[in-house]
Amino acid sequence: MKKPAIGVGVLLLGLGVALFVMRPPRLWSATELTQLRSLWIGSLPPLPPDPSNRVADDANAAAFGRKLFFDSRLSANGYVSCATCHRPNKAFQDGLPLGKGVRLTQRRTQALVGIAYSPLLSWDGRKDSPWAQALGALEGQSEHGGHRFSYARTIAYLYAAEYESIFGPMPALDWTVEWSQMNAAQQAAVTRVFVNMGKAVEAYERTLLPKPTRFDAYVEALLNGDRAGPDTMTTDEIAGLKLFIGKAACVRCHNTPLFTDHQLHNTGVPPPDWRHGKPPDRGGVDGLPLMLEDEFGCKGRWSDARSDQCTDRRQLVAGLENQVGAFKTPSLRGAASRPPYMHAGQCATLEDVLNHYRTAPDAPIGRSEIQPRTFSGEEMRQLIAFLKTLAD
Repeated sequence: MKKPAIGVGVLLLGLGVALFVMRPPRLWSATELTQLRSLWIGSLPPLPPDPSNRVADDANAAAFGRKLFFDSRLSANGYVSCATCHRPNKAFQDGLPLGKGVRLTQRRTQALVGIAYSPLLSWDGRKDSPWAQALGALEGQSEHGGHRFSYARTIAYLYAAEYESIFGPMPALDWTVEWSQMNAAQQAAVTRVFVNMGKAVEAYERTLLPKPTRFDAYVEALLNGDRAGPDTMTTDEIAGLKLFIGKAACVRCHNTPLFTDHQLHNTGVPPPDWRHGKPPDRGGVDGLPLMLEDEFGCKGRWSDARSDQCTDRRQLVAGLENQVGAFKTPSLRGAASRPPYMHAGQCATLEDVLNHYRTAPDAPIGRSEIQPRTFSGEEMRQLIAFLKTLAD
């Protein structure tokens, strides 16, 4: 018996159903994919050069800088190294509300991974290169607490051969005299040794680069044509990512492959409890002028750069009224595993951070840039789930 013919319409309907099953609806729009690409680690450009440091990419200088980074003898009390606060097992920060060097500092330790990409250093933008930042910490009263002469003398006694293989002969000085007994030329020779220490430390810090995360694997799969992506992100994590680049507007400041715009913003963060009765931390309005006046700045005497190789930062100071209470945007890569948060550890958890942005309180000083956001409990949970995918 002859089987009845199947209608063309039925065939087309079946084909459509099959195609729908094989090709689920597009999860991300073209605009969203462009945004995701901009955050993907594969979009991270090569390390920008630092013309102010001629040994910035010298492997021998990096090896020397690594030794200096971990040497606690480079401090006033002999117990504090760069790694005391910038611990490798904690993403090169310390997990404390306030950094603790020879004394307790007034701000939280910043992570160093990717530091070479940042045009401004410190929470208030007071430094314009990693080597200048390192020198500021070495002489900072609460950090290493020492003096450039004692550091240069340590190099002469303990590291002369390594130093000279990179920077040339140590100055012929009497290292038993006091700084105050030296003439200007001798003091300049000491400062040159001190500067070269900072430049070696920067060479090491430039090797501290972010590694791919589950988020990066997910985006790479999407960009390669896998609409669903690999099994690296859950439904909640994907929902959190959609909120991050959409409704929550986190990418306004946390953009680029390092999830920071490297700029300073006032987000209305309250002062820490210990500052009660003390003057508020004024952030960028105090820090940025220091950057322009810094003896170790790109345009300064100790820089290896020509003046035309240094970015003109004067426009930042011209807009200082917008930098009152402004602090640098931190990278979110690995942030979920390194509480507390904000410039003085005011927020203990990611939930506290999101609650701050949800309520958007008035700034204690200056004007906050943020507006209240409406997040449900589920959306907050999804945002946090996404942030955890940024762990390398």
